Amino acid sequence: MDKTETIITSCSHDCGGRCMLKVHVHEGKIIRIETDDGEEPQLRACLRGRAYRQRVYASDRLKYPMKRVGPRGEGQFERISWDEALDTVARELIRVKNAYGNASILFLRGSGSQAALHGAGAVEQLLAKFGGYTRTWDTASYEGPLFASMATYGTMTTGNAREDLLNSRMIIMWGWNPAVAIWDTNTTFTLAKAKEKGIKIVSIDPRLTESTAVFATEWLPIRPGTDAAMLIAMAYVMLKHGLQEQSFLDNYTVGFDKFQDYVIGMEDGIPKTPAWAEKITGVPQATIERLSIEYATSKPAALIPGWGPARGAMGEQFSRAANTIIAMSGNVGKQGGYAGGFMRAFHSREMGMPRGTRNPIEAGTPPRQNSLYKLRGAANPTSARIHSVKVYDAILRGTTGGYPCNPKLAYIVASNFLNSHPDVNKGITAFKSLEFIIIHEQRMTPTAKFADILLPVNTFMEREDVISPWLGSPYYLYMNKAIDSMYESKSDRDICAELAPRLGITNYREDRTDEEWLRIITERTGDIPDFEDFKEKGVIKLKVDQPFVAFKEQIEDPITHPFPTLSRKIEIYCQHLAEMNNPRISPIAKYLPTPEGYDDPLSQKYPLQLLTTHHKPATHSTMEKIPWLDEVEPRHIWISTRDAEARGISDGNEVLVFNDRGKVLMQAKVTERIMPGVVNIGQGGWFAIDKQGIDRGGCANILTPTEHSPGGAWSANTVLVEVRKA
Repeated sequence: MDKTETIITSCSHDCGGRCMLKVHVHEGKIIRIETDDGEEPQLRACLRGRAYRQRVYASDRLKYPMKRVGPRGEGQFERISWDEALDTVARELIRVKNAYGNASILFLRGSGSQAALHGAGAVEQLLAKFGGYTRTWDTASYEGPLFASMATYGTMTTGNAREDLLNSRMIIMWGWNPAVAIWDTNTTFTLAKAKEKGIKIVSIDPRLTESTAVFATEWLPIRPGTDAAMLIAMAYVMLKHGLQEQSFLDNYTVGFDKFQDYVIGMEDGIPKTPAWAEKITGVPQATIERLSIEYATSKPAALIPGWGPARGAMGEQFSRAANTIIAMSGNVGKQGGYAGGFMRAFHSREMGMPRGTRNPIEAGTPPRQNSLYKLRGAANPTSARIHSVKVYDAILRGTTGGYPCNPKLAYIVASNFLNSHPDVNKGITAFKSLEFIIIHEQRMTPTAKFADILLPVNTFMEREDVISPWLGSPYYLYMNKAIDSMYESKSDRDICAELAPRLGITNYREDRTDEEWLRIITERTGDIPDFEDFKEKGVIKLKVDQPFVAFKEQIEDPITHPFPTLSRKIEIYCQHLAEMNNPRISPIAKYLPTPEGYDDPLSQKYPLQLLTTHHKPATHSTMEKIPWLDEVEPRHIWISTRDAEARGISDGNEVLVFNDRGKVLMQAKVTERIMPGVVNIGQGGWFAIDKQGIDRGGCANILTPTEHSPGGAWSANTVLVEVRKA
C-alpha cells in the first residue's frame, strides 16, 4: 500500500479565520482533513475547513473551458479547448477596447481567494497592463466601520489582540457573533477563557446568536438600525453621572464639546435620554442606564462593535457612535480596553504581492464625493470607480446616469457576483444587457451560468500560496499544494499568463515563478527567516511578550506618536466630514433615521425588518451545497413566535418572504431566539428563480436594496419585508 502523505495548508476564503488544515492524501486523492494539534496556540479549523474535501470533489466542479450556447443565464454550455477559450476572450477584450475604450471593461472581483499570490489580483495586473479597466469601490463587509475608523482614528489598525480580552473586566459584544463569523481563529477560545475567568460578557443583538448563548451572561435585543441611538443615550447617562474620562477627552480628542451639545439637546432641543432611546431601540431605559454605568465604571472594559450593525443605510453612524463612547470611557490604548474602529491588529493581512502596474484609467482622476481623500491610508478615493451596489444601475444607465463609463464587458473573478450583491432581479436584467461576460470559477454557481466564456480555476488545495491572519494574530501559514489540479483547471495566474501574449503583453509574469514570488512575499514580512523551513512546517507562530494593544504608543507618548488623523488626535468631531457639507454625514456621531427602518412609512406595507446575517455552515456563497454542511443547519428564515402566530405560521411551514424587489420561498424556523418585528435569512444561498419569478434557493439578496449609506456601507440589514404562509 502506498504511503499516505500529510500536507499542511489553510483555507483562503473570506471566512473570518486563518486555520491550519492537515490534508491526508493517498494516491493523489484527499481522503480526510484534520487540523492543528501541535504547539499552542493551536490554529484549529471549523466545520467549513474540515468539510472542504466535499467541495474539491463536488459534482458541479467545472472541468474544462466552456462557451455559452443557450440564452444567457440558463447554464447551457459546450466544451471548448483552452486555446479557443483564450482566443475568444482576447478577441472580445480587444474589440471592446477598440470600440468603446478601456473604461468599458468592467472588472468585478470578490473575496473567493484571499491568499497572497492567487486570486483576483492576477487579472487586475493583466488588465492594467492592457490599458486599464473600471472597477468597484467598497466592500460589503466593512465599508461603514472603515469610514468611521478613518474619520475617528485615521487608520484601520485599531484592534487589540484577542488574548488581551483576558485583561478586561467587562466585554460588550455589540452585533458580534464570532462563533459563526470566526473573527480570527482563536476568538471563541479566548471568549471561553474569559467566561471561565468570570469576566462579564453582554451581547446586544436582535438575535440570540450562538456566541450569545455560549458566552454571554446577558442578552439585550435591539431593533436593527437603531444601535447608534442606544450608544448616544449611553453617552447621556455617562455625562449625567460625570462618568466620562474628562482628562482623556481633553488630552487625546477633539470636538467632544460639540458631541456633548448634541447629546444633552442643546443642538436640536432633544435630550438623548434613555427614555428617548427606548422608544427607538426597544431596549428599556432602565437597562440602558444600568449598562452605561457598568461599562463606564468597569475598568478596563472592551466594547466590540461588530460589523453587522454597520451594514445599514446609516451604518457608519453606529461605528462612529461606538468609537465616541469608547473614547469617553478612556479605554483606548489600554490593556483590557478596546478602541473599536475597523479593528485590524498586529500582522493583519501583511502578506501580499508587491505593488505592480497601476490602473491607467484612474490616473489623475478627482476624488469621489464624500470620500476621505485627505487621509493617508484611506481607500482609493478616485471617482473613476463605481460603488459595487450600483454596478447594475451603471450597466443599465452608464454615463447618462452619472457613472464614469458605459460598461460593455464584465470580467468576473473570485466572485459569485449576482448572488452576492443586492437586488438579484435587477442584476439579471443588467447582466443580460452586457455584450460579453468572462468568468473564472470553480463550480457552476448562479453567476457562472451568465458567462459567455467560463474558465475553470483550481482550488487552494491544488496550488501553493501563503496567507496571514484575518484581522491580527502573530502567525503565518504556508499553503502547500495537496493535490494536482483537477481536470483542466488552472490558477488565475496561469490563465492570465497564457492570455497575456494574446493581448500583446510580454511582461506579465516578470520572469518569476510562483515560488520566487512567494519567497519575495515572505521576505517582505521581516518575520520569516527561513523560507524552506516555513514551507516544510506550513506555519510560523511568532512569540510576543505582550498581546498587541492598538494606540498604546499614542496614549503613552502622544508627542512622538500622534494619532494619524488630520488633527493628530481622536476626532470625535471630524473637520474633514464637516467640509463635505452633507447633512447625512455629520461631523459628530448622530442617530439618523433610515429608509426601510422600523419607522419608515413603508413598514405599513412590509412590517418586518430583515437581517441577512452570516449562515453558520457557509462562507458567503462559497460553501453552498456541501452535503455535510447542509446537514448542520439547513437554510430557513428565522421568525419570532409572536410574529409567526400572528400569521398562522408553524415551525417548518413553507413561507413566502417578499417586498417590491422580489419573492423567496423557504421554510420557517419559529424561534424565541429572534426579537419580534425582525426576521433573518442567512446570506449566501444560491438563487434558483422559477418561472413565476419566485426564488427557491433562499437567496437573501433577492430582497435587499441597491442603496448604500453616505459613507459607502451596504444596506444589507436595512430591509423591510412581509412573510406569509405559502
